[in-house]
Amino acid sequence: MYRKELYLYQQDTPIKAIVRNYMKEDFDQLIEIQRECFPPPFPSDLLWNEEQLTNHITLFPEGALCIEIDGEVVGSMTGLLVDFDPNHSQHTWEEITDSGYIRTHNSTGNTLYVVDISVKPAYRKLDLGKLLMQSMYDVVIHKDLDRLLGGGRMPGYHRVSEELSPQDYLNKIISGTLRDPVISFLLRCGRMPVTLIENYLEDEESLNYGVLMEWRNPFK
Repeated sequence: MYRKELYLYQQDTPIKAIVRNYMKEDFDQLIEIQRECFPPPFPSDLLWNEEQLTNHITLFPEGALCIEIDGEVVGSMTGLLVDFDPNHSQHTWEEITDSGYIRTHNSTGNTLYVVDISVKPAYRKLDLGKLLMQSMYDVVIHKDLDRLLGGGRMPGYHRVSEELSPQDYLNKIISGTLRDPVISFLLRCGRMPVTLIENYLEDEESLNYGVLMEWRNPFK
């Protein structure tokens, strides 16, 4: 099981954080994190439920990570293993993650696929999302996998969709001309674009597009 303790800095004040696998006792806090990250009008039935979380800790507990600060769970990240073929990269989030229930988990898969990452808004200045991502890279190396993979939303795309194609929008983010809240964050975490996916996730801001992005195991 995974456990890492470290200090983060809020201005000049060190704050102790623990990254660990989440457990059944954390479920209420994990669901509350989702409520804070995705407030109404986001449909409440799309937030984590107990069955999904139970599957996470049962089918692939190594891919169920959370961050604890002062006894409070303030962020989480979930993954599953898939057997990814770069020559057949098109898929939807629902297909590959089983809508978050991860019954598609393949224990012999070559790729750690990101299901979700969420951090309470009040704690985002501590770069907890980046810490969770780096912790999942640890899992990739520990399990001798080829990569971490996942689709990123493009929530800024709807503002420029009449002027730019999805690929042009992505190119401008990569060149530094534009910034996107999700794609730019993933780039800062070391993720590299693989391909655009149409109808990846029902998301008005992204016009349903997603960018498949990977982090390759540097030892493979």
